[in-house]
This record gives sequence, structure tokens and C-alpha cells, in this order.
Amino acid sequence: MIILDAQGLAAARPQRPLFAEVSVTLRRGDRIGVVGMNGGGKSTLLRILAGQISPDTGEVRYGRGARIGFLPQNPVLPAGTVREAIGLDWTAVAMLDRLGMSPHIDTPTNQLSGGQMKRVALATLLAQEWDGLILDEPTNHLDLDAIAFLEEHLAQFTGGLMMVTHDRHVLDRVTTKVLELDRGRAYMHQPSGVHRSSGYAAYLDARAERVSREAVDDQVHRNLVRQELVWLRRGAPARSTKPKARVDAARELLAIKRPAPSQRPDLALSEATSHRQAAQRLGSKGIELLGVGFTWPDGLEVLRPLDHTLEPGDRVGIVGPNGAGKSTFLDLLAQRLVPTVGHIDIGRTVKIGYYDQLSRDLDGTKRVRDIVAGDKGVPSHSDMELMRQFWFDGDAQFAEISTLSGGEKRRLLLLLTLVERPNVLLLDEPTNDLDLDTLRALENYLEDWPGIVIVVSHDRAFLDRTVNEVLAIEVDGSMTRVRGGVAGWLAQRQSPTPTIANTVAHKTPAVHHESRINPSAGRGALAAPSKSKSPSTLRRLITQAEKSLQTATQLRDRLEQELSRAVAQTPPDHVVLGRLSEQLATAQTALESAEGLWLELAADAESRGIALNEAE
Repeated sequence: MIILDAQGLAAARPQRPLFAEVSVTLRRGDRIGVVGMNGGGKSTLLRILAGQISPDTGEVRYGRGARIGFLPQNPVLPAGTVREAIGLDWTAVAMLDRLGMSPHIDTPTNQLSGGQMKRVALATLLAQEWDGLILDEPTNHLDLDAIAFLEEHLAQFTGGLMMVTHDRHVLDRVTTKVLELDRGRAYMHQPSGVHRSSGYAAYLDARAERVSREAVDDQVHRNLVRQELVWLRRGAPARSTKPKARVDAARELLAIKRPAPSQRPDLALSEATSHRQAAQRLGSKGIELLGVGFTWPDGLEVLRPLDHTLEPGDRVGIVGPNGAGKSTFLDLLAQRLVPTVGHIDIGRTVKIGYYDQLSRDLDGTKRVRDIVAGDKGVPSHSDMELMRQFWFDGDAQFAEISTLSGGEKRRLLLLLTLVERPNVLLLDEPTNDLDLDTLRALENYLEDWPGIVIVVSHDRAFLDRTVNEVLAIEVDGSMTRVRGGVAGWLAQRQSPTPTIANTVAHKTPAVHHESRINPSAGRGALAAPSKSKSPSTLRRLITQAEKSLQTATQLRDRLEQELSRAVAQTPPDHVVLGRLSEQLATAQTALESAEGLWLELAADAESRGIALNEAE
């Protein structure tokens, strides 16, 4: 069933074309991810496909009776409470809970933040039945539990799906095709060959090949231009005898304006070191938290007293459910809030740069270069270099702020944070609204950043690439170090997303609970014991966990082999491929759970002085 068919779409902003000749068809079963640089027209394309606005040229036709649900980038809710906005359908209430918004069900919609409004709109949308879903950044403002739920929900959706997302984990797991918008043109990438299981991998491979090909073409063009320049600049006497046709051809060649090359995120920031050298020197002392805790005036304790030291070179990720206090923790470090108990000791050389979720008001009449220059009047050499690295070079640096897209403004705010030369970076959900190229560039930037980095993020791929320690803040205000990183924290989650409503009214002293992995069907995982278990029992559980891990690994390997054989068949059986893909995804999840359990049991044994070889 064809849900929608678009042909020859084009759109532009004032003084700025977005895209032209974009054609795409969405069928039942399609799961298309839309990617591209900020300002490339992704949100505009989705609004056109959803029938919200009309294209400058082209046409969108819809299947007979097709029901299409649309989540805009910035949804608007009707007046009234959240409960009134979602209706009385129990499914919508359940969706609201899974997305962490149950505590706000009686809150007036005009008192919600932008992120909260988006979660309410998403819950309302997912509770209904659709033939097609068009989603613009659905993972923004969701915590890791909610994203995992959304992934599972979308993976099981049988209709047609098209979404803009910069969450690479979601792109890789959920989408089967990737539509790329690059400099006004559209490229559809479908899995094949070595990338048969991932549309995202196919996109990366095809894009890298295109960038390489464009580089060769550009070099050929430059060589031709040089030859013609030499020919034209020979002496005046010789020029009078030149054939007029060749003179005209040479001038036409010189007048050709080559399209800007594709962004090269692997080089954009890693090639240059001036921004790192420009960071102010950080001494041996960073930030020390001494018994720091925080309670809001209404009595809600969001951070229980803790001691922690942040030293130069630390890269710490902060995870936890929505509302647990992750942003509050960063506000404390940035001295925007004062601890209600304890003290924060900040080193004399520390200079903090804080990239938060709040969009600063930027003067829409000013140009990018003027905002970056600030009181200096003219951008310095290091300012210009940083603008180039974040793709505000050439004409882009002269663009008025009012002409930038939401994502481009977020990229500019990130640049403004870095241009202040901080040596401690606090990043609160830095991946929201940033395109994939900017995310990779930021990852490269942080790779050998000489200072301290503290990141609050829901983006697993970003955290995996940028932090080496993960701290979890729970809704009871406790903060603990997580073994196994983000994957370890997700594996420890015992139940669906906890909500503040379940915990605020029943505050109890912080108690450390050993994680339990629920042995859901097919996983064969074991529940981890508490530390009261005897050494012999712990050794036995470790042995069982090792066997479970071995079994899960063998099952995953066998399914990979079966999937490879099925793909090689001519013609391929798509029913079999779909079944094997689902089984492989389940097996991979079971393997990750088994690995997390074994790691936790082994760490428990080690902390109690029980050697692992004694458990064998």
C-alpha cells in the first residue's frame, strides 16, 4: 500500500534555496530516516509531506483513505490540562507514563516546557492508529528508558514511517532506508551487500564514496582552470590570434562555480588544534564536591549529599530518568544554583563553559560573525578558525541570525560556548537539534580536549564516544557510579521508566540495590543476588551467568550465519529475512543482558575479595 508519493518537490527560504527535485514514496512497511545538515530543509520537507505547508513546486499525493500522523519539531498543544489534551483513552495515559510525563498530567499545557510539550504530543500520537507516521526529532527530550521504549514501539509499527532523527542508535536499529538531503539534492540509501542489515551504514558508505569522488572531480576542475589561466595569460600579441571559441570556452570554465563540497566531519575539527590551544590552561585542581546536596524550596530533594572530585582529563556522562535532577546537577557545578547542603570547591584556574538546553535570545538582525566577535567588533583569527570548523565560513558567516534554522542556531550557541575558551565543559543534552556532521565534529573535538567534560545526554552513541565514566542520578536523589557505561545502566533497569509520581510522596533513605535483570521470555538471564549471598552461592551464580553468556553468544552467532545464508539466496525470501532479523535483534539484546549480569556479579565478587577463578 502506498501511503504517500511525492514528486519534484522544491522549497526555499527568503534568499536561501533549501532543496529541489526531491521525490520520495512511502509504502506500508517502509521505515525511512531523513538526515542532512542543519538548515538543509529536513523539517520543511516533513511538513510538506504531512500536508502542513505547500511546496514551491512539485506535488504530494496520498493513498486512498491513508491516515497519517505527524509530530512537528515544535508542537503546539490545545489550552487546558495535559489530561484534557490527551483525552480519556487509557492507551494515551499509558504512553504518557512511558514517556515520563505522568507527574504532569494535571498541569496546564501553557506551563509546560518545549520538551514536555513534545512528549505529550508524542504520547497522544502513538496512542492512535495510523497508516503512516511522520516524526520530526521524536527522541529529543526523552530519557534513555523512554527512547528504548520508543525504539521498540517503532520497530513493531507495521505502517510506513518517516522520521528526522540524529540519534544514530535509533537510525541504525529502526530505519531500513535513509533519505539524505545534501546541498539541495536528495539521495536515497538502501541496504545492500555488506550493509544489507542497516540503512544507516549504507548511507555512511555511499556518502563517504560521494565525498571522495567530489574531491577528485574538484581537483580535475582546478587543474583545468589552471591550464586555461596559463593559456589566457600568455602575451597580448599571442592572444590576438587565439580562436574566439576557445577564449569564450576558457572564460565559461573560469566562471563555473563549483558546489560547496560535502562536509567532512572526520576532518573538520580533528585537523585543527587552535581551538584546543586556545583553551585556558587548567591547573592540577578541578572541581571538588564536598557533601553537596540540593533540595527545592517545596521540599523536593533532587540530590542527596555526595562527595566527588572532577580532575583534568575527566570525561563524565550523567544519565537518569527525566526529572531526576541531571540539569540541576550541572546548574550546581556552573554556580547557577547554590547547594542547600555541602560545598563546591572550584580550582583557581577553572573556567566553565556551559552549553545548556535554554536557547539564548540572539538578535535576529545581526550577522553570525558579529555575534561571534562580540565586543571585539571583528572576529579574531581563532574565532574565524572556529567558525570554519563549525561550518560558518564563506557566505554563512554573513548570514543574519533570523535566517538560520533551529538546528543552525543551536550549532551557533555551541560555537559561542567554545569561543570563550573554557577548560571545563558542561554539556546539557548537546545532541538535541544538532545534525550528524556536527555531532561527529563535536566528538572529535572532545576526543583530546585537555580539560574536564561533563555530559548529560540521552544519545548512547555520543556517550559511548565521549565519556569514560558514567554516573546515574535516580529519582530518589541518589547518585552512583555505573559499571559497564550506558549499556550497563540500561541493563540494570528493573522496571519501566520510574516516574517522580511514584517516588516523591514516599521518600526513604538511599539504599543501594543490586541490579536485577528481569528474565523475560527468551533471555534466560539470571537475577543478580544481594551482597548478603554467601561466597559459595555467588560463585555458583557466576558459573551460571558464564553459561548463559556462552549460550547467548552461540545463539547470536548462529542467527548471524543463518541471516547471511538467507540474504545470499536468489531471490531472497523477505519473510524469512524479516523473521531472522527480529530473532537476531532479540538474541543481541539477550547477549547484552547476559554480559551486563556477568560483569556485575564479577565486580561483586571482586569487591568482596572472592577471586573469579575460585568460582569456576
